[in-house]
Amino acid sequence: MRPVNLIPPEERAGSRKPLRSGPLAYIVVGALAAAVIAITALVLLGNSITEKKAEVTQLQAEQAQITAKAQSLAAYTQFATVREQRLATVTELANSRFDWSRILHELSLVIPANVQLTSLAGNVSQNAGGAGVGLRSQIAGPALEMVGCTTSQAAVAGFIEAVKDIDGVTRVGVPSSSTTGGEGNATSAGSCEGSTQFQLVAGFDAAPVAPEVGAEGIAPEAVAPEATSESSTEPTSSGSEESTESTASESTSTEEGEAE
Repeated sequence: MRPVNLIPPEERAGSRKPLRSGPLAYIVVGALAAAVIAITALVLLGNSITEKKAEVTQLQAEQAQITAKAQSLAAYTQFATVREQRLATVTELANSRFDWSRILHELSLVIPANVQLTSLAGNVSQNAGGAGVGLRSQIAGPALEMVGCTTSQAAVAGFIEAVKDIDGVTRVGVPSSSTTGGEGNATSAGSCEGSTQFQLVAGFDAAPVAPEVGAEGIAPEAVAPEATSESSTEPTSSGSEESTESTASESTSTEEGEAE
């Protein structure tokens, strides 16, 4: 069927006229473009914020896990620290041990026959106690305190030289040495056959000083080795008697160890 144009002929020329155009159309198009760009940017920004929040949440969860794991391993770290401190303390104590048995054995060999000891004390430090002999406070390391009597001042000098022959002795101090008129004097420790009373201190300055154990809260407390302080209240008349007593004591200790 053929189409029929119902527009009057005088009006048909208007359909061929160009459409009206102006700045309003460009403004509308620009506003729409700006709106599209703004919406797109807003969506992208929102997505980025959401991703960052998810990443922060994940990192916080990982941090919590790592913190919990570190706290669970803190006990092992503390144990390792305590172990190192105790090992250092034990090593220092072992290095500072003093061989009193050897010192007493050598003393029994060098003591003259005319010298009697009424008191004998050995200690590893100034605060370890002893016989109360003067000059002990001036020796920081181990020292041997001796109180006794002999026949003369010359005998005291000879005994001092004999004590210097003991291995490890660096100096010998004489706090007091006096001569009385009688042949013998009674002391609180027993009778002493000799007119000259003396006090001697033999210092071992080259020996290591025992550490102060238990100064730190974590460090373990260690008991001082046995025989760090030995005393004798019976007078010693000769080197052979003390050597015999030392040998008997060592034999008794060996028998007790085998019995156990």
